[in-house]
Amino acid sequence: MKQGWDFWIDRGGTFTDILGRDPSGHLHICKLLSQNPEAYKDAATAGIWQILGLRPDQPLPSGLITQVRMGTTLATNALLERKQAKTLLLTTKGFADALLIGNQMRPDIFALNIARTEPLFSQVIEIDERVQADGQVITVFDEKSVHQKLQHAKRHGFVCVAICLVHGYRYPAHEDQLAQLAEQAGFSQITTSRLDPLIKFVPRCSTLVLDAGLTPILRAGIAEFRENLADADLYFMKSSGGLADGDRFCGRDAVLSGPAGGVVGMAASAAASGFSKVIGFDMGGTSTDVSRTHDDQRQTRNLSNLDGLLLRADMLDIHTIAAGGGSILSVQNGRAQVGPNSAGAQPGPACYGRGGPATITDANLLLGRIDPIGFPQIFGEAGLDLAAAQARLEALATELGTEDVAAVAAGFLEIATENMAQAVHAITVQEGEDPAGYALASFGGAGGQMALFVAEKLGIGTVLVHPQASLLSALGMGLAKAEASHSAALGIGFDRAGLTHAISLVDGLRHHARQEISAVMTRQHPPNSKVEVELRVRGSDTGIRIALASFAAMNKEFAARHRRLFGFYAEHAQLVMASIHVRVREIGDPHTQLPRPALADIARQPIRHTKVWLDDNWHQIPVWQMAELAAQQSIVGPALILQPHTQILVKSGWAGTVDATGMLVLSGGKTKARTVKPFPVNPVQLELFNRRFMGVAEQ
Repeated sequence: MKQGWDFWIDRGGTFTDILGRDPSGHLHICKLLSQNPEAYKDAATAGIWQILGLRPDQPLPSGLITQVRMGTTLATNALLERKQAKTLLLTTKGFADALLIGNQMRPDIFALNIARTEPLFSQVIEIDERVQADGQVITVFDEKSVHQKLQHAKRHGFVCVAICLVHGYRYPAHEDQLAQLAEQAGFSQITTSRLDPLIKFVPRCSTLVLDAGLTPILRAGIAEFRENLADADLYFMKSSGGLADGDRFCGRDAVLSGPAGGVVGMAASAAASGFSKVIGFDMGGTSTDVSRTHDDQRQTRNLSNLDGLLLRADMLDIHTIAAGGGSILSVQNGRAQVGPNSAGAQPGPACYGRGGPATITDANLLLGRIDPIGFPQIFGEAGLDLAAAQARLEALATELGTEDVAAVAAGFLEIATENMAQAVHAITVQEGEDPAGYALASFGGAGGQMALFVAEKLGIGTVLVHPQASLLSALGMGLAKAEASHSAALGIGFDRAGLTHAISLVDGLRHHARQEISAVMTRQHPPNSKVEVELRVRGSDTGIRIALASFAAMNKEFAARHRRLFGFYAEHAQLVMASIHVRVREIGDPHTQLPRPALADIARQPIRHTKVWLDDNWHQIPVWQMAELAAQQSIVGPALILQPHTQILVKSGWAGTVDATGMLVLSGGKTKARTVKPFPVNPVQLELFNRRFMGVAEQ
């Protein structure tokens, strides 16, 4: 392999994190605002140039960079902002309204005025064709008529085509013919059911439309970024936590590209420190992502609802809420509100000095939980604008009828903590897991200020903070391995004969997956493969993926999983095999690649003391530099620990030590009972109870 620099990049909604590994293996760090048009056009390119010491107008020397690995929000932003390419849908006659009707699920169970989710396609062409479920052709479509309609659509600005026929997942001949006609009409992006060859029309059709509309946006962004990289290899993080070659990266696999890197980094670093059951708490500037890993096995899902649209793809089970450092604080109908709107990178929180609104970051700054002296100099020598944060929060205090600004700021943060705890409940309690049995891994730029408060809400007694906590998603890009998945529909009864048929499909699916990752693999060892069969009870539509094993073992495992998820299982139930899935992943232990920081030889003293609001009062607490802590040195709360790009608040009742890997391990925590005063009405308590009652109702 050629030797040069490697870059691992996480492009987030507010910040872009860049880690550069030089040829000797040392890491170099850069953190930039994702949007700062006054200073640079593209944050990722600017960060690479800054680490390499190149002038902004200087071209990249050939051979200087070996590879770039990136998690990108291009597809996610296009989806949320509905800025997809103009998409045409081709489907069987009579099914034009299928995605508008959907599956009749109410997105908000208490909403009186249901707002229909607008589809991503702009026009539908119904194809007068029909194939029976057994493959018998009933109606053959008129190619000449379809070709004319496709040419007309191309002339009117349509960029991409999604082709989804009723039984196209099993009998693709008609879809292949339509794809050829679309190519002849000049369409370059054509998505068919070969991308998602599984039963259930609505999720399949929705997935194809989403992929068709997002892939051109993604490819255009990749091409623009690649222009600056000379001969460097470019890889992207998939939503499943695996790497994909830049030329094969598609919209379906990109929607959780950035957060997936954080889960990979979290799981690897926690396992290296001896923790097997971990909840990831990734709090960035725009949102908070929570995830779960058990015995280094990352939890995944294969069907997601993204902003009202169904997407069927293997992705890490990441629960995202609109509560990040930039979440806007407001007062609505007498209730204190946190989010869901964010100040973003422009203008950002009020303390960024650009006229932004009050946010979670401003509340933490006002309460001393962020030390402005130790904050990175992203905003120039002036640093954070405490006066602007104070003014915005004073205005909110006036709206709430009080002059106690500190109590108001603390109240907003308590609401944010409740929101985050509810998100963790969604991936633990609602799936039969007790969060108290897990450690909480805090990462992201804002995680250190909130992690212990969230842990106490959940009854968690251990919190982990990695030395690169603020850039753990970027580090995860470097630890990720090449990965690909291929599936096939079955739709047959679960018996020994059916299982034999399913096994006969494995070699073909494995071959296709290995071909897909061959360009990304860094080692020549044969990759690992995992085979799962989706089983469901006949008559139900909820499947559970079970690892391929003997007939008896799969029966036993399905019964146990069914009881854990639903609380019951009918013995001797008839089971159906819905589909078979093969996932191939490059071999390699990511723990061995984790860089280990140099720890101090002797225990140091605090660098200063600062004033922090804790337990309804102001306290003088010590400030420590994490880089100066010695192995096994104990830090007893309350204290503030500074990292280069984040700060960790250690509450009273908590203590932390640094282990041999550089991980800060915090333990302790006790939840204190609060007295609820019935009058006057407390706007913070009002919102807290509203959140809790809603959580109960949704569960």
